[in-house]
This record gives sequence, structure tokens and C-alpha cells, in this order.
Amino acid sequence: MQRYFPFLLWWPLLRDKRVLRADILAGLTGAIVVLPQGVAFATLAGMPPAYGLYSAMIPCIIAALFGSSRVMVTGPANAISLTVLAIMAPLAQPESARYVQLVITLAFMVGVWQLLLALARAGKLIDYVSHTVIVGFTAGAAVLIVNSQIRNFFGVDITRGASVAQTIIEFAAHIAQVQMVTVTVGVLTLLAALLWQPLNRIVPAMLIAVVAGSLVAVFARWVDPTLAIKTVDALPGALPPLSMPDLSLETLKMLLIPSIAMTLLALAEAVSIAQALAKRRQEALDGNQEFLGQGLANVIGSFFSSYPASGSFNRSGVNVAAGAVTPFSAVMASVFLVAILFFVAPLAQFLPLAAVAAILFLVAWNLIDRREIRYLLSDKFERITLLATFVATLVIPLEWAILLGVAVSLLVKRLRAP
Repeated sequence: MQRYFPFLLWWPLLRDKRVLRADILAGLTGAIVVLPQGVAFATLAGMPPAYGLYSAMIPCIIAALFGSSRVMVTGPANAISLTVLAIMAPLAQPESARYVQLVITLAFMVGVWQLLLALARAGKLIDYVSHTVIVGFTAGAAVLIVNSQIRNFFGVDITRGASVAQTIIEFAAHIAQVQMVTVTVGVLTLLAALLWQPLNRIVPAMLIAVVAGSLVAVFARWVDPTLAIKTVDALPGALPPLSMPDLSLETLKMLLIPSIAMTLLALAEAVSIAQALAKRRQEALDGNQEFLGQGLANVIGSFFSSYPASGSFNRSGVNVAAGAVTPFSAVMASVFLVAILFFVAPLAQFLPLAAVAAILFLVAWNLIDRREIRYLLSDKFERITLLATFVATLVIPLEWAILLGVAVSLLVKRLRAP
């Protein structure tokens, strides 16, 4: 019974009031942290802001109940969000109704693939995605995150989804159109986040930063009502609306290859986080069970307005730092998020896009594992895989970059063998 319902293993621990209290407080902290992150990641994915928060609700609860990791939090993630935009932007206009439906369908297909892999007991499949590939991919994704937010940080009209080279060319051509008030909002948001970092355990620095950026924008418009500072759309409500994937044969064929690549990326990210946390806490991790939890999270989430979800580096780290003991902390994070949104949803329209861009710049910086990159570059074999994956992430579609990185890592492994 516990094999199919793993939450039966940790649920009795909640009888200890200290464990219950720790998980509740960790959940509250996680709900506060995901507010700015959810909006930022949805923007990164080309989805309306509310969908980033919806993706932090149902998938988070399902993965907590049916996954193997005790403290990993599932929801919107940086590399996943960026890959969604890269894959889907050529197929439909970002934030359009068709785009949203395609992304929700992608979440459903990713979940189905994950469930099939779980049923096939393919937990060891993830071993083919080497640590070096993940480091190279996330470093490249960090550059692409910055690239995608140049337009919002500087208020310059740059083509959405433009390549790094195209962004540089368009930015240089429109540099005279940079809006200094927008840049000021972004810079002060960054500054607030950095200055508050020592107090991050008390109140999340990202939350303080977006509040500061919003207040700067409100003050600027009060001084000069003619200023045009772009803000996010108002959030429609606290509860995720029901949704339906497009299961037509044409759409399923169109998303077949992207969904396979996205599945590989999502599982690699989730399992790598879960493994790292399990080793740190000296806990056992069942790879197949984690596949099952992630698959159920995406399949069920797709019927509750969620785009593809995976393990979140940032939220999992916050969860651990906040003292979480069991997955109940992730469940409480979703519950608290719904409660908070009832009060703050109308205020979302005051959040400047420049502040969101600043938050994503910080996310991108934290994505780059500089120490690990230096170590891998010192090894002539690992260097090949690292650089190949990094460059591929920047110059070819992301759904192929991760697959190319895996192919190069397998080739290098054979070359290394005596």
C-alpha cells in the first residue's frame, strides 16, 4: 500500500507538533517566495502571469503526496519555463488563447511520458543525463533568461523570442529608445534584493525587491502621470480554473518531439535536485517513485491551468532552509498561496515588468554554478561536454540542445574509457 501511496510513510510524523509546526512555517515561507517567482517564470514561459501561480498549486500538492523526495518542491521552474517559450513561440503567439492551450497540452503529454517511464521502471534512464550536461544547459539557460528580459528591463521594443545575436543587434539599433525610468525601476529592484539578502531568512529578498520596485513605479507615475511604465496583467483570481488539453491527433503529432525533450529535461532537473537533497539529508530516494509523482503532477495539473512543472531549485532550497521535515510543507505552501492570492491578486497590476525582469536576472545569476564550471573546465573530457551543451543551448532549439548534450556526453564517456 505504501508503494502506491508514499505519503502514508511520512504522514504519521505530523503527530509530532514540532514537525507539524516546522512544516507549516516552511510552507508559509514557500508561499511568499513563489509569489514573485511564479509571475516571473510565467512571463519567461510566455504565459499570462497567473499561470505561473496556478502551476505552483495542484502540481506541488500531487508531487508532494506521490513523489519520493521529502523536501523537494515541484512547480514552475526557470529552465523549464524558458524551454516552454523556445518550443512554443514558433507555434503560436505567446499569451494568446491558442498558445496557452498548446502549453497545457504539452504539460499533459510530458506527464504521460513520465508516467510511462515510471511504469517501465526506467528510473535509471536519468543516469544518461550527466551532471556536466545539466551544468552546461543551466548556464546556457541563464544567458537566455537574461536575453529574454532585456526588452522589459530597458523598455526597448525587441522581438520576443529573439536569439542572443538578434537581441544584441536590435538593442544596439534602438538604444536611443531606452526608457530611463524603466531602467531605474529595474536597477532599484536589483539593489533592494541585494541589500536585503542578509535578512532573507526573515522575509524573502525577492518579495522585498518586487514591493520596492512597485513603489518606485507608483511614485514615478505620481510625479509624472504621463510616464508609461508597463506592468503585468491583473491576476483573475486565487483558484486555478479548469482547463482541457487539446488531444487532437494533429496537435499530439506537432508536440511529440518537443514533449519527449521536455520530459527528459524536467526529469533530469527534478531527479538531480531530489538526489542532492536526499544525500544531504541522508535519506533514500526512489527514482521510479519520483517519476510517478512528477508524471501525476503534470497530468493532473494540466486540467487545472498548469504548464509543465518540475522540481524547483529555488523553492526547494528555501523549503530546506525554512526547516521543512516532510512533504507536508509543500502541501501547505500551495494552501497558503491560495489564501494569500485572495488578498494580493488585485495588486498585481501595480507590478512593473522591469521589476519582474530584475528578479529573473537574479535567478539567472544564481543558476550559473561558477565553482562547478571552473572544475569541469579543468578536465579536458568534461570540458567538451560542458562547452558543447552550453553553445548548443544558445544556438539551436532547446528541445534539441539537451539531447545533443546527452549524445556528446555519451561519446566523451567512450573516449575516456581505457
